Amino acid sequence: MTQASTEMHAYYAQRAPYYDAVYLKPERQEDIAYLSQHLPDRFRGREVLELACGTGYWTQHIATSAKRLVATDWIIEPLDFARLRPGTVSVVFRQADAYALPLDLGVFDGAFAGLWFSHVPVEARVAFLQGLHRLLKPGARVVFMDNNEVQLRDFPLVETDAAGNTYQMRQLNDGSMHRVLKNFPTEAELVALLAEFGEQIEFSALDNFWMVEYVAKAL
Repeated sequence: MTQASTEMHAYYAQRAPYYDAVYLKPERQEDIAYLSQHLPDRFRGREVLELACGTGYWTQHIATSAKRLVATDWIIEPLDFARLRPGTVSVVFRQADAYALPLDLGVFDGAFAGLWFSHVPVEARVAFLQGLHRLLKPGARVVFMDNNEVQLRDFPLVETDAAGNTYQMRQLNDGSMHRVLKNFPTEAELVALLAEFGEQIEFSALDNFWMVEYVAKAL
């Protein structure tokens, strides 16, 4: 495990009991309402793999329309909360490393990651996508959604490393400070990166989030 992932593990394990506060901010409600409808529509009738599901906030919405949903996270603490979400009794929850997804998860025609891609180091993006696409059928619908730079009003960047990764310092309720890797890829960067893996790439800019969707190619 890298130092960055060790830091992330500690941060999100401690934050799990009150992680959902990020979705309660008044300025985000219009975006949240839209995504709560859009994501189930995009995955209706599909077998979906969710990466880094955290406390299952988006899991509960996707579960309403997916034919099958496997929700994964490497950190066990938020998974305990995810399992308590309403309407997720049919969801398969698995502890799994998004950088080394086990083949026994199955094969899927849908994949989703919310507020995860920004935590993938620049130098690990291609390997992450290669591992994900091993589990995807050609024609799978893939959706990534994450914070846009509006978030920097609350958490300005404090560091940029040699690879171009950017970092924030965040304080938890117990007062502890954590260095968190948080990248803000541009639309052009995402389209260039995903062109190897997908087609029909669509980028959407919401008030507080960005979203990119594509159809998986046969690799």
